[in-house]
Amino acid sequence: MVDHFLEGLTYLPMQRALAACVLCGLSCSLLSVFIVLMRLPLIGVSMSHAALAGAVIGMLAGVNPVLSGFALCLIVAGVLAPLSDRSRMAPENMLGIFFSFLMGIAFLGMSVLTRTKAGALGLMWGNMLSLSRRDLAVLAVLTAVLLLFILLFFKEIRAVLFHRKLAASGGVPERVIYYTLLLLTGAVVSSNLSTVGGLLIFALLIQPGATAMQLAYDLRLFYLIAAASGIAACVSGLMLSYVFDLPSGASIVLMATAIFALAFFYSPKRHRRKRSQRNSDHETDTGRNLSDEKTVLQ
Repeated sequence: MVDHFLEGLTYLPMQRALAACVLCGLSCSLLSVFIVLMRLPLIGVSMSHAALAGAVIGMLAGVNPVLSGFALCLIVAGVLAPLSDRSRMAPENMLGIFFSFLMGIAFLGMSVLTRTKAGALGLMWGNMLSLSRRDLAVLAVLTAVLLLFILLFFKEIRAVLFHRKLAASGGVPERVIYYTLLLLTGAVVSSNLSTVGGLLIFALLIQPGATAMQLAYDLRLFYLIAAASGIAACVSGLMLSYVFDLPSGASIVLMATAIFALAFFYSPKRHRRKRSQRNSDHETDTGRNLSDEKTVLQ
């Protein structure tokens, strides 16, 4: 199977697909740390549907669907955070409203498309082998910007992830950090419409971070494990799709889920919680027996 995949790498489309897998896995997994630790899983769903809705609107208007999806993602990211702060509504509630609204726009637009829906379906499911040099360049630039942002503002990001209000009281520009991460999420999602697709990209925005949560305590290690699991899921999913002639986006998501399942099963945190729970149950039973003995003696 590996030999067959390596043979396929002699072709330019496969080389571009492999490069896109590394860039997509890295950028999405780094953002998944922010999404998982802030407990905002709906942000990935909302951004993916914003990109899909924008792409469908672009197809209806005769505009490049990737550019229109990118524009709508940035608009949603720029509106979402200030709106949730000013309305004092929980971010997850605001995300749920945006998610349902954008999903309605996307499917309404697809229903009224007069020409072929193949382009819209391609943006929903993704197609690694159809990537152009421009697509790779956009992915590379956004991944580099995201990496640079994390490296330059690592301490500030860690403070915001711990608690936004405490970070603000300590002088950290938490709104700038939070809003920038939302904008980068929108940009990364829209740039990956052609790789994993608008309906599946949210899985890569959650599962690498959830995998790292099972294994890491330190934030630096958290980022490293998330990046490794995201890249591994994308590359192994591409290999699976090429060898068995399967959809690349679905294969990548399935591999990401399998990696998370392994991390969950072998999680030292989970086993540690089980041991502490058994010890606490034993101490409770012992205390209950001693109390019963005292009651009998009285």
